Amino acid sequence: MPIDRRAFIRNSGLATAALMAPAMLQAKATESSPTLTILHTNDVHSRLEPFPNDGSRNAGLGGVAARASMIAQIRKEASNVLLLDAGDMFQGTPYFNVYKGEPEIKAMSMMGYDAATMGNHDFDAGIDNFAQQLTHASFPILVCNYDFTGTPMEGKAHPYKIFQKGDIKVGVLGVGIELKGLVPENLSGKTSYQDPVIKANEVADELRKKHKCDMIICLSHLGDRYNDDRISDELLAKETYEIDLIIGAHTHRFFEEPRKYKNRKKSDVIVNQVGWAGIQLGRLDFVFNRSGKKDLAQSHTVVIGKKTSD
Repeated sequence: MPIDRRAFIRNSGLATAALMAPAMLQAKATESSPTLTILHTNDVHSRLEPFPNDGSRNAGLGGVAARASMIAQIRKEASNVLLLDAGDMFQGTPYFNVYKGEPEIKAMSMMGYDAATMGNHDFDAGIDNFAQQLTHASFPILVCNYDFTGTPMEGKAHPYKIFQKGDIKVGVLGVGIELKGLVPENLSGKTSYQDPVIKANEVADELRKKHKCDMIICLSHLGDRYNDDRISDELLAKETYEIDLIIGAHTHRFFEEPRKYKNRKKSDVIVNQVGWAGIQLGRLDFVFNRSGKKDLAQSHTVVIGKKTSD
């Protein structure tokens, strides 16, 4: 899916703002109100190199080298950073056809991803292949609504992980899309799909009440919204109780700004998604006050790479 010219011009300006954000946040943050910077990607689809300079709409955009440089620069300027991915790391370029995901996982490990979830295309070379590629991963795969019992992924994925970023305790969980109709059984094996709303609420409740997390993030490969009764990020946001932020994927949407919903407790749930192919890097800066309340102080859509044509 292309990114339109007006959105590119707007977002190119935000790339500079993204680097300036830590300084901008100093006025809002004090020792008693720490900040958390969340960087995120989704549906990169094996796009390791920028789009070719062939005059196409996305020419020169994307690529892991430019993304890694941007991430490293932000980490120099922000003290508490989480780097997350919402799935579909695989499939889409010859790199995957030849190497079956190894360079994608290695690149993410080198960039220091903290966690990712699985997308349906991450099964494209078989569940055994995905399990094998995880030997190259320095980050965990989080998914709470796939039961991998009796598959090569058994014991290799986790429902959640807790991160301590300064004084902020962050719980991150993952949910995956219904595989039936998207992934052939010979590729998913004995993977059992469970209701993502029920499972996400169970895990989030544990993270909040047992582990006392200050913030709970869901990495979701459900898709942002549908015109039918399929479970989506919109539905999950409205039906959750404890999730604060949903990092979305699957539908390849370039959000102009994060969406905000009210959950079952009438609290805000933020949902964001940044397109596909590594063209954009999402950035969300939260400020925490003494009472534990968190506010989205800044949001940025950072265009990765240099556009070479209109």
